[in-house]
Amino acid sequence: MDKKPVLMTQGVTKRFGDFVAVDRVDFDLQEKETLGIIGPNGAGKTTFINILSGFYNPEEGHVFHDGKDITHLSAANRVKMGILRTFQLVHVFDNLTVYENLSLSYFRKKENKPFTLKMFFSSLRQPGIASRVQETMEMLELDHLKDEIVGNLPLGSKKRLELAMTFVSDPAVVIFDEPFSGLGDQEIEEVIDVFRKYIHDKTILLIEHKVSKLEEFVDRLAVMHEGRIICCGDCESTLNDPEVRRCYWKLET
Repeated sequence: MDKKPVLMTQGVTKRFGDFVAVDRVDFDLQEKETLGIIGPNGAGKTTFINILSGFYNPEEGHVFHDGKDITHLSAANRVKMGILRTFQLVHVFDNLTVYENLSLSYFRKKENKPFTLKMFFSSLRQPGIASRVQETMEMLELDHLKDEIVGNLPLGSKKRLELAMTFVSDPAVVIFDEPFSGLGDQEIEEVIDVFRKYIHDKTILLIEHKVSKLEEFVDRLAVMHEGRIICCGDCESTLNDPEVRRCYWKLET
């Protein structure tokens, strides 16, 4: 893809005591591409996306968003810039309906200021909120569940709701940490269908262990090993790279 980098790092390093979790990583995420990162446990993947999303500051190196240095910008301020990060565990409000969860997510990200639940519930039926939430529910095939209490939903539906809560506010960049975690094959396919709706419309970065599933829809694949990105490119060439075969697959080259 011949597009400008939306997120880029130069030599970022993160240490925890004597342990180097991320080691001088140079990286770029292009506009409206979908990129997956794989690697064994302890490779530094989650630490790296915590640096990208502002939860950690690196000891060395820089992070750039659209060419602007955001290395020391807080996670909250990165959210305001449209950089969202999700976590392995589903984060939804079990005691609210699907519609209320989506409305709350949209309201919080768009308002960007303290608010009370009274303010939120009084705003639920505002035309701007209602139309955006309805559009998102229809796109992700959740509209038939709009009045369901989320605590009653199966995990796969909760995961789709969490993705909808991420995309409803029209973010510029979304970073996912193991979006298939805990899901069965059918539920994973439903989540992949969600991603396919946003491919080349949004800029998406994912950490995952299920390589075969990533191959179905990512533009590029990166491999981390011992805190470094050892290869990044199209899926086939990356998975067959000699260093990847040696470090990730444990195969003789």
